Amino acid sequence: MFGTIVNVSTIIIGTIVGTLLKKGIKEEYQTALFNAMGFAAVALGAHAVVSNMPNSTFPVLFIISLAVGSLIGTMLDLEGRFNQLVGRFGNSELSKGLSTAILLFCVGTLSILGPIESALHDNHTYLLTNATLDLVTSMALAATYGIGIMFSAVVLFLWQGGIYMSAQYIEPFLTAELMTEVSIVGGILIFASGLSILGIKDSKTVNMLPALFIPVVWFMIQGF
Repeated sequence: MFGTIVNVSTIIIGTIVGTLLKKGIKEEYQTALFNAMGFAAVALGAHAVVSNMPNSTFPVLFIISLAVGSLIGTMLDLEGRFNQLVGRFGNSELSKGLSTAILLFCVGTLSILGPIESALHDNHTYLLTNATLDLVTSMALAATYGIGIMFSAVVLFLWQGGIYMSAQYIEPFLTAELMTEVSIVGGILIFASGLSILGIKDSKTVNMLPALFIPVVWFMIQGF
């Protein structure tokens, strides 16, 4: 799990550096960082959707995934439970930044295929590349939201660690078609997180997280 450990370490380092920078930033500059993070998330989410949509073999699957996933998340009140957990850090804005961080760090080709390449082929290229990107992102997020962003490193470790441990079983299911559909849904969630950070629309992104698993279920049904 060398690649995952490096990836987690870069998020921790980036969070610490970003938090130290935050202490010396004036309030108006922090507001500017909030806006920058919001627009960055919107841009990244839009890019993921636009670049993957033409390759989709099931054009309406992302709509079904968002609808069903949002209903499941709302019934389970994932947003409320998440906010309650994050609220213990004493930062009311942290939940927005943390949910965005988790999406950015965990939802993507590098973070999903990386642990599989690492486990089956001892190839850490994907994860080391992901680590470099996450270092910069975690610094920016921590400079905006503080030390609480470090919690995303725990989520990433569990996410990538789980994929690493089960790599030989799930590799056959992770087809290009599935990754395309997951990337579209993930891009929309990241886009929605950006809108929430900017204060344009609070879409309760955490409640929408189950939507990421609907394409997986669909392709499993297709396989049977």
